[in-house]
Amino acid sequence: MSPDKKKKLNKLREKLDILDNKLIKLIKIRTNIVRDVLKLKTYKHEIVDKKRISIILKNIRKKSIKNNIDPKITNRIWKNMIMSYIDFEKRNFKKK
Repeated sequence: MSPDKKKKLNKLREKLDILDNKLIKLIKIRTNIVRDVLKLKTYKHEIVDKKRISIILKNIRKKSIKNNIDPKITNRIWKNMIMSYIDFEKRNFKKK
């Protein structure tokens, strides 16, 4: 790689690092909201709402296409995020 390309690559990586830091802050906010949602659930079977998951993924697909983002990327990200939060809820569920 040429020195010029290496410099450009490093600049782009810096931008990605800054964006990653913003994403971490957003994930923290999302996690706190999920904690609040979990407090409202009485039964463990309420954690997974397949209908809502389907609606979310359809909306993400539409928004991705509208914003010229590969929907396969966003679908995978959201599916992983949803599954991660389902796991989080199951691990943190308190019987009432």
